[in-house]
Amino acid sequence: MSQKRRSFLKSLGLAGVGLTLSPSVLQAKPTAPAKGKDLSLVNLSGKVHTGGKGIAGVAVTDGYNVVLTDGSGRYELQSNATADFVYISVPRGYDFANENGIARFYKRIKASRGRYKADFELKKLTKDDTKHNFVVWADPQIISEADAEELKTKSAPDLKELVNSYPADTLFHGIGCGDLVWDKFELFEDYQQAINIAGIPFFQVIGNHDMNLEARTDEGSSEKFKELFGPTYYSFNRGEIHYVVLDDVFFIGTAKKYIGYLTERQLAWLEQDLATLKPGTTVVVNLHIPAYTNQHTRNNEKEPSLGGVVSNRKELYRLLAPYKAHIMSGHTHFNEKVFEGDNIIEHVHGTVCGAWWTGPICYDGTPSGYGVYEVDGSEVKWYYKSTGLSKEHQIRVYPVGAVPEKPQQIAANVWNWDPQWKVEWLEDGKNMGQMERATTLDPLSVELHLGASKPAKHKWVEPHPTDHMFFAQPTGKAKTITIQATDRFGNIFKIDADAKGLSRL
Repeated sequence: MSQKRRSFLKSLGLAGVGLTLSPSVLQAKPTAPAKGKDLSLVNLSGKVHTGGKGIAGVAVTDGYNVVLTDGSGRYELQSNATADFVYISVPRGYDFANENGIARFYKRIKASRGRYKADFELKKLTKDDTKHNFVVWADPQIISEADAEELKTKSAPDLKELVNSYPADTLFHGIGCGDLVWDKFELFEDYQQAINIAGIPFFQVIGNHDMNLEARTDEGSSEKFKELFGPTYYSFNRGEIHYVVLDDVFFIGTAKKYIGYLTERQLAWLEQDLATLKPGTTVVVNLHIPAYTNQHTRNNEKEPSLGGVVSNRKELYRLLAPYKAHIMSGHTHFNEKVFEGDNIIEHVHGTVCGAWWTGPICYDGTPSGYGVYEVDGSEVKWYYKSTGLSKEHQIRVYPVGAVPEKPQQIAANVWNWDPQWKVEWLEDGKNMGQMERATTLDPLSVELHLGASKPAKHKWVEPHPTDHMFFAQPTGKAKTITIQATDRFGNIFKIDADAKGLSRL
């Protein structure tokens, strides 16, 4: 390949993505696209401004390449007819433009004579955004009007109440972490209504149940999502944090079959996007399928399923290595923390829908709910918020004998646990030490989900082993037992119970 041709392909953002153009295509200038995919050039230009005043240094992209606005807020980008959108990475200090809570940071390209002009007007925030909060809603996954009503009358009001519990000027945004619906595209309207009720701007991630299942390739599987929510991968900024959304659900061309995979096009874009940051920046990456979980280990399987983790996650880890990274994922309907080296932590979230709207918990015993993240500068703190319950609700305790494998022991499920937590137990106020962590089934999940007849709504739901169960054997002499969990931020959560009548709480 000649240097001139390689440079041309690079300008299109096509170098390295496996697309080969013949010399005749490169030289031709058709007045109309030939049959098949149009690869003609499109010149994108415009201005990013606030009240007419240009904003310098804003990243603008067509999903292939990234350019920065000049000192006057202007940009120009050589694109091609395969690009769907031109969009910006909203800079810190500016509001998130939204339509009834759905973030709008993009414009669909409608080229005329090989050109498209798109201006973006931003509104300055009235306060410094160094401190701000965000929430992650994993898997609302509504399949019926009944599910939609649960989302709109329970989940959304719960989030609104949580936001209102903070000072009035607290900055909040949300991330819908995929499976917004369950293959029923008509229910996207209900999802959007729920976001409007919650009252904060939301950015969306595409999940495997948000795809067009009749598409012939992965590229076509996101058509409906794009129509409603825009690009499937993008970035934005708030305070000192850089947020990235990725599409890691790769449709393989047959209904409901997919793998966890990041395309070269996305990785090439991400490399450019991250190049605009200083090393050490805190980056929050949002995707649907977890980069990794330990579920296969808990299930005594040799390796993760292709649809359960991102197959080429090592390249994602490599790109994130210079930064301090948090990966936000859903998909699994259980709660887990996964660590990759010293600078990457993945938050695999329990779901808004729990075990597919069959009751109050996911199948690992994690309550239906969502993650809440409090940002101060480059530091992030977090907790798990159970729908309909206090944010202090972080433990569920079971009596002696609730877990058959440990018949003499009390049990506690501490769903947001990670290795920096400390889980202890006390008898009549005397600290008896730390509880023993073990992998087993959550007793409430066994009660609600185990067996071919349960739950009635979705009988295929079953309890899954979890490694955030804790055990201790009482002496039999105490009147009161206390379970005490201290999270990595020093917050202490306690449950006191009568030792003889200890029951599920």
